[in-house]
Amino acid sequence: MTSVLYDVPGPKARLYSLLGSAAGILIILGILAIAVVTLAQQGIFDADRWEIFYGPMAPDVWNLIGQGILSTLAAAAVAAVIAFPLGIALCLLRISLIPWIRIPTQVVLEFLRGMPVVLMMLFVLLVFATGQFQAVVVGLVLYNAAIFAEILRAGIQSLPKGQREAGLAIGLRSFQSRMSIEFPQAVRRMLPSLVAQLVVLLKDTSLGYIVGYEELLRKIQIMADFLGPDFLFPAFFVGAAIYILINLTVSRIAIMIERRGSKKAAGGVASAIKTVDLEVNVPGTDKK
Repeated sequence: MTSVLYDVPGPKARLYSLLGSAAGILIILGILAIAVVTLAQQGIFDADRWEIFYGPMAPDVWNLIGQGILSTLAAAAVAAVIAFPLGIALCLLRISLIPWIRIPTQVVLEFLRGMPVVLMMLFVLLVFATGQFQAVVVGLVLYNAAIFAEILRAGIQSLPKGQREAGLAIGLRSFQSRMSIEFPQAVRRMLPSLVAQLVVLLKDTSLGYIVGYEELLRKIQIMADFLGPDFLFPAFFVGAAIYILINLTVSRIAIMIERRGSKKAAGGVASAIKTVDLEVNVPGTDKK
């Protein structure tokens, strides 16, 4: 079967592709080997440097890391819960048909998207004299709400115009069509981008380190400063592994939700088709 987008690679192209992949893998393995040897020469893998995670100090170390994880998750969860509905509201204002609503909203969104998150955190902390947690949450909410709004707007604009026209044709108002027909489809279509932004939001909690919020990164830094430079690499290595594990968990949960939603949608379509088929094939009716 030939491809519509490009020609099927021949034997030489497949051979070149295989050789290129093999060379890339060898280069990556070589870089990793050099890094491991260099770290080993510096004594990074000595057991006494990792004893803080399983030795007598382990309970205190893991308790400190646990506090950082809870602080990170708390800031990310509160910010996400506030930012997503605010993003929906900003999206509705951004796609409004009224110019004096749409244009100022566009200016606000561009401003929020262009501002560094840490600068917004510092502004909230210093100008409004809030706590570190509030400064981190507000900074994350303002930036990510703007990003969510643009993602949802892109999802709505990617839908066929017939979706909205059909909603208006059956008597729905503009807002009802947006919320009951267009937004559910836009969310499903843009779910990968939304999940990616949630991961970014979670990682951006580490910027709270700048404003003194004791999230995971700051807790690890405190631990490393207390234990000494010999434990700096193990501490940050474990911290990076925890960040990766949390982000992978968030991604897997989103994939499960997406699959469940796809199955429900497919079941609804199949049920509708079956109903229509039964109505068409009623005994005594003519078939053409």
